[in-house]
Amino acid sequence: MAAEIITVTTPEQLQQALDIRKKVFVEEQLVPLDLEIDEHDTISEDAHHILVQNEDGGYVATGRLIYYNNDTAKMQRIAVLKEHRQGGYGRILLMALENRARELGLAYSILDAQCQAEGFYAKQGYETISKEPFDDAGIPHVRMKKSL
Repeated sequence: MAAEIITVTTPEQLQQALDIRKKVFVEEQLVPLDLEIDEHDTISEDAHHILVQNEDGGYVATGRLIYYNNDTAKMQRIAVLKEHRQGGYGRILLMALENRARELGLAYSILDAQCQAEGFYAKQGYETISKEPFDDAGIPHVRMKKSL
């Protein structure tokens, strides 16, 4: 499986990322649009968006990284289109986000995983650090952390 990692630098690429997120979170998981899109959905020094393109040239996954604190990245809005979920794109996307965090000089990654995806992140080296699941946009989540 060939995949290309694209760092979002244009409004067109950002729109592709937002389109994937709308399909996954708004249409599929029924997250309200006003909760899904926020102030970090811009091209800036404070938000790093990534797209994954498959061998057919289609965009299949996206995610973003923001600064959580001085040494920690927060991985957010990690989404893989439903028809591509078994293709390994989630792992590729997460590795690309972690690489970006390392390039930025960050030592840790945290993320709020949907409980149904906790096992996936655990396989990628993340450890659950929240005591109890918590609600985010009507979906149970746990906070997870990994040393980069």
